[in-house]
Amino acid sequence: MKRLGIGVLCAVGGYIAGALAGYFMIAWFSSNMHDRSVEAAMSSIFVWGPVGAVLAGFIGFIWGGRRSGGAGAGD
Repeated sequence: MKRLGIGVLCAVGGYIAGALAGYFMIAWFSSNMHDRSVEAAMSSIFVWGPVGAVLAGFIGFIWGGRRSGGAGAGD
């Protein structure tokens, strides 16, 4: 249960980070002159946010299951 909780928390953080990074990358580097802000908003919410959530959730799920390497870990 702890592993799933860490995965979900990381997914939420990954969504926010992915959406913000995607928005600014598109706003700065897009060649679209007519509706750049709309392209940035829609791409960040529907593409880069979910990509960041899936990646961070997977990493958080894996990371949440790790145990310390010391003697007697898991006893």
